[in-house]
Amino acid sequence: MSRTITFSRNVFLPLTNVCANACGYCSFKASVADGCVMPETEVLATLRRGAEFGCTEALFTFGERPENEPGFRRYIEAAGYPDILSYCEAMSRAALELGMLPHTNAGILTYEELERLRCVNASMGLMLETTADIPAHRHSPGKDPAVRIEMMADAGKLKIPFTTGLLLGIGETASDREESLAVIRDLHKRYGHIQEVIIQNFCPKEGTEMSGVPGASQEIIADTIRLAAEILPQDISLQIPPNLADAARLLPLGVTDLGGVSPVTIDYINPEHPWPALDALAEIAAGYELRERLCVYPQYCNPEWISPELLPLVERLAKRVYG
Repeated sequence: MSRTITFSRNVFLPLTNVCANACGYCSFKASVADGCVMPETEVLATLRRGAEFGCTEALFTFGERPENEPGFRRYIEAAGYPDILSYCEAMSRAALELGMLPHTNAGILTYEELERLRCVNASMGLMLETTADIPAHRHSPGKDPAVRIEMMADAGKLKIPFTTGLLLGIGETASDREESLAVIRDLHKRYGHIQEVIIQNFCPKEGTEMSGVPGASQEIIADTIRLAAEILPQDISLQIPPNLADAARLLPLGVTDLGGVSPVTIDYINPEHPWPALDALAEIAAGYELRERLCVYPQYCNPEWISPELLPLVERLAKRVYG
């Protein structure tokens, strides 16, 4: 097992909470209303603050297909953009100008949309969550496992350094978790693009359909990490969120990364679970060498995987961070 534990210093920018899915465990989704699009002034101010704090990653998220929600298009057009993808593209370029690498999690995107964002994103992500058909996803067409696997394959074809992962405790079984990890393994064997896999435990939220569901136990989390370490190739980093699980206890099981941690912004997906302070990460990783990384791992910092528009900045930051 590696004695090095990595993390990324980032800013978290949820461009909109409007989403065409309605997952039973989600408190991120919001209605179409005033304020449903993060103002450009706020995005730019957050990016500038992130740059001041030495952040290297701009994590852009937004609800899946918000234009499918009645009334949303009026708000994104009022912000000066024809759609949320154009807004993300413009803000990604703003991040690049400030010396930060964009990483976008946008839900399901077409091949053409992935290709478009690849020009301004060093890496991208989509949680597989599970290959199982579960009640929590019955109102979420974008959570169809086949649709998500197809997008992950498209990212591989486009040579996009990619992050995916499992969400534990949402109604899946142990065999479902094993199957999900095997699917990720096989995609990576075919395309070589999966740079990290997140093992994330579902945290129940008040006011959601699954508020009374306890989520995954520590035993299930630990067993899944052990299973992932066995199934996944060694060149895939295994990540746990340090604000959601007992990271110090889980590190010896095969974890190699603590994910993106922000000195500037909160975790908008799990706001009730604040990030640990950056200096607290050293306590969590006591006994390991804690090392900062970029949102794109070293083996992908080259022209084969990075678009020409990003390559100079990626190479400059890689030299500084990776040596």
